[in-house]
Formats: sequence, C-alpha cells, structure tokens
Amino acid sequence: MPELPEVEVVRLGLEPALSHATIDHVGVLDPRSLKRHRGPVEDFVSRLEGATIAAAVRRGKFLWFPLEGTQDALVCHLGMSGQVLLGDAGSDCGRHLRIRFDITTAGGDPMTVGFVDQRIFGSMALDELMESGDGLPAGLGSTDSRIPRSVAHIARDPLDPAFDDAAFSRALRAKNTDLKRALLDQNLISGIGNIYADEALWGARLHYLMPTRRLSAAQVRTLLAEVRAVLTKALTEGGTSFDAQYVNVNGQAGYFAHSLHAYGRQGTGCDRCGGIIRREPFMNRSSHRCPSCQRAPRNR
Repeated sequence: MPELPEVEVVRLGLEPALSHATIDHVGVLDPRSLKRHRGPVEDFVSRLEGATIAAAVRRGKFLWFPLEGTQDALVCHLGMSGQVLLGDAGSDCGRHLRIRFDITTAGGDPMTVGFVDQRIFGSMALDELMESGDGLPAGLGSTDSRIPRSVAHIARDPLDPAFDDAAFSRALRAKNTDLKRALLDQNLISGIGNIYADEALWGARLHYLMPTRRLSAAQVRTLLAEVRAVLTKALTEGGTSFDAQYVNVNGQAGYFAHSLHAYGRQGTGCDRCGGIIRREPFMNRSSHRCPSCQRAPRNR
C-alpha cells in the first residue's frame, strides 16, 4: 500500500496542474471507485463539473482537493494499487482507468487526470469540510484549517509542521501495546505503514514488540528522528516501488527500494553489524529486523 512518501510524491506532482484548475468534464468508468461517496454517480459528476480546485492537500495517506467557494472537497485514497496520472486528450491510462477528469489549468491549458486502480481498494468521494479544531492548517499543501469529515479522525503525520512531538510521546508511552502496532495506528500517528515502520525501527535499534509503556522519552525522540529521516529520504527518492502498482503522476516508479536496510532484506547481512536480517510474522503480515541490533524485549 502506498505510504506517506508515495502519496506525497503524487500530491507534489498534482499540485502545479490542479491548483486553481477548472473541472470541465468527469467520466466515471467504474462506479465501484465511488464506494465512499454518499450519493449516486450523477451527484458526484454534477457537483464536480464546473468546479474549481483550490489546492492539493495531504494528511497521512489521504489526499483531498478543496473546491473553491464551497464546503466540499474531492477526497482520494489510493488503497493498495491506486494511481493518479496526468496526461492530455490522447493519453491512454490503460484498462484499469476508473475515473477520468478533463480539466483546464489555471494557465489555460487542457489536461486529463486519470484515477487508475487495478484492485479497486482505493476510492474517490466528495465530502464536507469541517474545522480541524486547532485552527492550524489541516494538511500539507494548504493554509486552510478545514479537513474532510471522513479524514478528521486521522492523526497528523510526522512531516506535518503542526505535529506535536511531546504530545505524541506522552500518548505513545501511555498506550498498552507493542511498538510497531502503535506506529501503524493512523489515529495516533499517520502515514507510516509496514515498510517505513520496519526501516525506522531498524534505525532506532528497537524491536517491533517493544512494549510502548517501557519506552523512555529519549527512545521516542530517537524513534521520531529515524521516522522522519526514513520518510524524507524515501520522498526524495520518489517513494518505494516493488512493482508497477505504485508510480508517480507521470507513470514513473520510485527507487527507495534500493535504500532499504530491513524491509524485504531477509537472509541478507545487516548493513550495520552484519547479522542476518530476519522476516517474522506480525499482524497477518511480516516484520523485518536484525536480531543483533534489535533484540527482543525481556519479560514481554
């Protein structure tokens, strides 16, 4: 599933084209991609055609596009295999194209935006904007403090300037759970999935089953620093692509997979100590760790 760096790469690619662009036509090729829209296909189309997009905004793994002069936003979640591709009238987005938008950019140029989703776990929907509650920008990409109602429960992510390190540390250490489970909790900290959790834990030398109540404030500071370092590096390298399901708006793959230290490296030597990276079952998925650098907690 695309995580924070992949979604931010998409947002950055869409921002120049979509900011203050007018939506001329909407074609819904597969209504299943509107499963989170409250209303029929006709409602989705009629409310978008003629509207102007204010900005491209992200919190965690969610994207949204506020519509100028309204209380509405177009909300996009990429799911497992969602892509948002930019093109022109002759662009072929392939057989997994689900929704197509014809737009006119702020500069007057015609473009197309294609929502492509092979597995149809992603979605688009129109949603009402509500105040985020703290008066701060609700997400990266806009100064607007309003957030879509369906995204309001999602915590801020660690690259958000409004992320509160001290509050996160208190909340994390107050939880009675395992560390990786907490990192994957989008209500506590957003944008982190399996790949970047494993990488950050490797960097911080922490075991994924470390009880959160036993963490020190210093360990949380180290962990947050590693989380930000991993996410930032992944962002600069275009995200992580293991197959063709994640690409940027121009159809290009990211190359952070070449920089991974733990995730997917089972059976190879640890880049830090030479120990053999292990892959272990965790929450119906897997965790990757170095048994020498990331020792299992005692008396868990």
